[in-house]
Amino acid sequence: METTSLQFLRRLVEAGGPAGYEQPVQAIYADQARLYGGEVQIDVLGNAIATLQPSGRPRIMLAGHADEIGFLVRYIDDDGYVYFAPVGGWDAEIPIGQRVTVHTSRGPVPGVIGKRAIHLMDAKDREKKSELHTLWIDLGVTCREEALATVEIGDPVTMDHPLTLLLGDRATAKSFDNRMAVWICAEVLRLLRGQTFPAAVHSVSTVQEEIGLRGARTASFGINPEVGIALDVCHATDYPDADKRKVGAIRVGQGPVVARGANINPRVFALLVRTAREEEIPIQIEAAPAGTGTDANAMQLNQAGMATGLVSVALRYMHTPCELLSLTDLENAARLCAGFIRRVTPDTTWIP
Repeated sequence: METTSLQFLRRLVEAGGPAGYEQPVQAIYADQARLYGGEVQIDVLGNAIATLQPSGRPRIMLAGHADEIGFLVRYIDDDGYVYFAPVGGWDAEIPIGQRVTVHTSRGPVPGVIGKRAIHLMDAKDREKKSELHTLWIDLGVTCREEALATVEIGDPVTMDHPLTLLLGDRATAKSFDNRMAVWICAEVLRLLRGQTFPAAVHSVSTVQEEIGLRGARTASFGINPEVGIALDVCHATDYPDADKRKVGAIRVGQGPVVARGANINPRVFALLVRTAREEEIPIQIEAAPAGTGTDANAMQLNQAGMATGLVSVALRYMHTPCELLSLTDLENAARLCAGFIRRVTPDTTWIP
């Protein structure tokens, strides 16, 4: 039988919610955060903000984005085939032959992404790279009117892949990027519940990260924290063809990854490293010479500036339906953030 924690993670990663359509994910997060004592608000952009000790000082923000990459229905032809636009960064070869779910006002509708079979291609066609606008979703209907009875232009589409446990502590799912961070945001609340610490904790499931870090920008402005930690995935390099010279040596199962560089406040980095050492949490270090491409970018530049850190979990096969990570790394990332928060006081300085 699955633990409550794993059941929560499963609900998160199996929910459908590309950027702009995160509401089902936010409802799951909000319910769980309230169980852990969080006061939850949903802002106008859709961020779900769970707060412990709102009058505490300093204000600390955790951010994990709820949106996944996906598609929007763009056009339906006379035969009922559905053409789509990408939401987020896709390798056009990945969607071919995949099962998908169209999320409609009438409920989920299954479909498959089609492409001309290799038997029907000539040699020149076989050498061409696929383009997303040439692929289609087959709903099993026979005409446009039949499709439009259920599906509307602008309906979101996500991959139909459940969370699957692999050997050891490994698991695979369609949207660990970045629902695993939403799980961590809630788990930190659970770890802190009933403990004594001075800070206010704003644990935010942000929206629209995949199309421009939008939710983190507005949530940061509304909360105006002195310090924050973004939670995201990073590229593991422990599989064939991954170039360590470009990314560094990052391994699944070797602990959460703490970023260091221009996007990261050096005192936040130092306290994360100290926390890991004192709590006996294994960590890995990632070099971030410029922006990190995560919510940390938007958080760091909020108003007069936020002291920002980035804690990541090593992920294989990012932006595919078979993203793979270590569940132990998730647990340790939550422990690291909770331990960091317990060590922050109103007198902690973040000036480099």
